[in-house]
Amino acid sequence: MPAISTRHVAMFGVLLTVAVPLAAAEKPKTEKPNVIFILTDDLGWGDPDCFGHPYIKTPNLARLAKEGTRFTQFYVNNPVCSPSRTAFMTGHFPARHRIHRHFSHEKHNKYCGMPNWLDPEVTTLTDLLKKAGYATGHFGKWHLSGGNMPGAPNPSEYGIDDHRTCTGSGPGWNIGADPYFRAHSTGLFVDETIRFMKAHKDGPFFVNLWTLVPHATLKPTPEELEVYKDLKVDPDRFKGTMRDYAKRAKNLDAQSKVYFAAVTGMDKALGRLFDALDEMGLADNTLIFFTSDNGPEDYHIGNAANAGMGTPGPFRGRKRSIYEGGVRESCIVRWPGKVPAGKVDETSVLTAVDLLPTLCKLAGATVPDIQPDGEDISDILLGKPRPRTSPIYWDWRGGVAGERSYWPPSLAVREGDWKLLVNRDGSEAELYNIPKDPGEENNVAKQHPQIAERLAKKVLAWRKTLPDGGPAIRRPKR
Repeated sequence: MPAISTRHVAMFGVLLTVAVPLAAAEKPKTEKPNVIFILTDDLGWGDPDCFGHPYIKTPNLARLAKEGTRFTQFYVNNPVCSPSRTAFMTGHFPARHRIHRHFSHEKHNKYCGMPNWLDPEVTTLTDLLKKAGYATGHFGKWHLSGGNMPGAPNPSEYGIDDHRTCTGSGPGWNIGADPYFRAHSTGLFVDETIRFMKAHKDGPFFVNLWTLVPHATLKPTPEELEVYKDLKVDPDRFKGTMRDYAKRAKNLDAQSKVYFAAVTGMDKALGRLFDALDEMGLADNTLIFFTSDNGPEDYHIGNAANAGMGTPGPFRGRKRSIYEGGVRESCIVRWPGKVPAGKVDETSVLTAVDLLPTLCKLAGATVPDIQPDGEDISDILLGKPRPRTSPIYWDWRGGVAGERSYWPPSLAVREGDWKLLVNRDGSEAELYNIPKDPGEENNVAKQHPQIAERLAKKVLAWRKTLPDGGPAIRRPKR
């Protein structure tokens, strides 16, 4: 082998100094963001203190809002658990998959005209992100099948690499071993999420962190209750229907202490997750999307005297209602340097089925021809409010607990400022201008017959595109 001269060495050094900057210049300007999707269970629109709750302490959600943007017109696509989660995962209105109510035992599912679980052949958000190079995780509640349903697919069959869940198949927790399991559960889910982030800190990763709190039955720890030991609740500090609802509670202070303590305990556990992101140096390239699956529970449900003390804010209705209080949710998005900090977007109308096309756009993931019902709202998240380009539809086939005034017609559509509710036969149309009448107090269908007729035709035509899905419970006559 010939000897290498000093001239050759010098030339090689020059090549190195030229090559390194060129390689650096070729590096992409932006990296794919990590994503954490936090979905709480039965949290009301008005429960976080940054959304105006007069008593509940949620300092870590307030921190998230200060560092990100609050969206006040965010909607889920069903007022109960399983179909709402289906919408987030598939980008489809859940009625397209015959998922109308919560998954339970086979007899219940059959009565509701539902399958026993979300078909694993359906393309999901996690399928698409995994194909785009993401590590995918899911920790916490699942409920895309009945709990321990024989033969149910586990989350790995939906494009999820690492999972530990409740109300689903696959690895879980020995719930009965801890009398305070639900109170401790958010912390346990956070532990798993932090473990997952450490394993994939070089990214990109996507993780669902779906809490059990504040779903019934609640049993906060003594330490959590201590925060509210001197609580005295004045119902008049609440807005809308919540004011009278609170006045009718059997033991307002005691029920509220339990609920408020549970929510504050959940917030504390989430704060540990946010701290871990900072400590690992991941916060700046991690998008956090926070919301809930449906409106707050009603204390008329047998096991929900305490869990029924959430507030829908100024809106009418609660869980199981497609009035605003059952489907409009608090929403916070943080992505430092990308999503504006400390901003409140009160005009953009967003919904759960938007999550799939939006996150795929931000992640550089290809969306196949699955015809998502949502739209890409990445521009809105990044600070550019705009009108929505597609309508939002609801098909609710269940009943409503509590007040008859919370019981809506079975179909609804939101387009622009207008929301129309109507029965399947076109009767009992209710029309509301939501920005002007967010509490849905003044039905203006007779004053605006052309708008009501146009929207009724739209939602009834949409309903005809849906597969059969069991009976719809007709609301009682008023």
